Amino acid sequence: MDAALLDLLCCPETHQPLRFATASELTALGIEAALIREDGRVAYPIRDGIPMLAVEEAIALR
Repeated sequence: MDAALLDLLCCPETHQPLRFATASELTALGIEAALIREDGRVAYPIRDGIPMLAVEEAIALR
């Protein structure tokens, strides 16, 4: 996923910015790719290069 696209994306629920998950976060989640909400409370998986930005797809982190 392109970093420029990331600048355009936000959390669908709170509209907070998103960032790429770190390797340790991905290991803890057991997934290959994800975007993390700015407050660090929610992750959105990336499947086949497509971010799953639906509230139903959110993974609670805390």
